Amino acid sequence: MSQRTRVPSPANRKPAPPPHSKRHKPIDQRRTPWGLIAVISGVVVFAAGVAIVVTSSHKKSSASGGSSEVMPAAVTGATTHEVGPQAATDSSGIAGVLAWNTTGWPGDGGSPAGALQHDHVAGPVTYTETPPVGGPHSATWLNAGIYDRPVPPERAVHNMEHGAVWITYSPSLTSDQVQALRSFVLKQSKLREQTQSGASTTRYLVMSPWASSELPAPIVISAWGHQLRVTSVDDPRLQRFVDMFRSSRTYTPELGEPVDGVPVGVGGQPIVS
Repeated sequence: MSQRTRVPSPANRKPAPPPHSKRHKPIDQRRTPWGLIAVISGVVVFAAGVAIVVTSSHKKSSASGGSSEVMPAAVTGATTHEVGPQAATDSSGIAGVLAWNTTGWPGDGGSPAGALQHDHVAGPVTYTETPPVGGPHSATWLNAGIYDRPVPPERAVHNMEHGAVWITYSPSLTSDQVQALRSFVLKQSKLREQTQSGASTTRYLVMSPWASSELPAPIVISAWGHQLRVTSVDDPRLQRFVDMFRSSRTYTPELGEPVDGVPVGVGGQPIVS
């Protein structure tokens, strides 16, 4: 006989719980989506970082004329000691300009006793003036322009032989003065030159810090056989010196020769040419 399941009577039945009698916590529609915020924050931080890098690169590129500085190659080989030239009377009419004997240059190219030497040498040179105003120098000049680090003087002297004016400044010169000195260089007109690659233009100026504190003045401006020492970029004699000596028919030993066109690996690449 089969066992029958007892069905409780209606009276004994427990009432069914009303619908939704279990209490649920309501969903807070204003709940902060921390995960989403974390993702968005990460994206914003990353984008900001990229913007800073791009902005920084843009500023550096703008300040450098779109180029990166490459220093001219150092000279190597036996050291040459310059034979000190004789002091001379300055004929420029600019107060404070120091002059040395440049007999033979420009002229017949000779090297009379007491005059600045102009020999090409392979290695470094010990100069008698700081910074040098001429003398033995490297056979290869550097590419003219503004450099942030000291350049090989043996190459810069060759630039001066070709008519460039070399502006050196003390490592302790304030950043404002350095920037003002750059502005002074950049306002100078560009002159024509003929390089191995063809016709070009250049300011016939080299600007660089001196390697030590031995510079005789905060700012020293030099041309072949001539030099002026000043304490401030605001000195009006700086412009007079550039006008007088830069690529000058009177004072340049090898007028018309270029101060650019050297392969970057040797002649360097200035911040601004």
